[in-house]
Amino acid sequence: MTEKQVTIKNRAGIHMRPAGLIAKVASRFVSHISMINEADNENINAKSIMGIITLCARYNTTLLVRAEGPDEADAVQAIFDLFEQRFEED
Repeated sequence: MTEKQVTIKNRAGIHMRPAGLIAKVASRFVSHISMINEADNENINAKSIMGIITLCARYNTTLLVRAEGPDEADAVQAIFDLFEQRFEED
């Protein structure tokens, strides 16, 4: 299992466009990828746009990205990179 904390840095938070990007990137990997909002104890499948939207994650929210499988390290890094790039919005 590989996991890494990410913080939402774009002012709009996670809305439909970032959720779509996350799901698209996550779907490239074989590993099971979860995003966890530890404040709400909510755990969703990162390959599900609707699941990601239900996190209601706003600016400065910290989430945990966790992956389990053969390409878990690459999967977590790819999701982390999206957050670091602010989903190419700012």
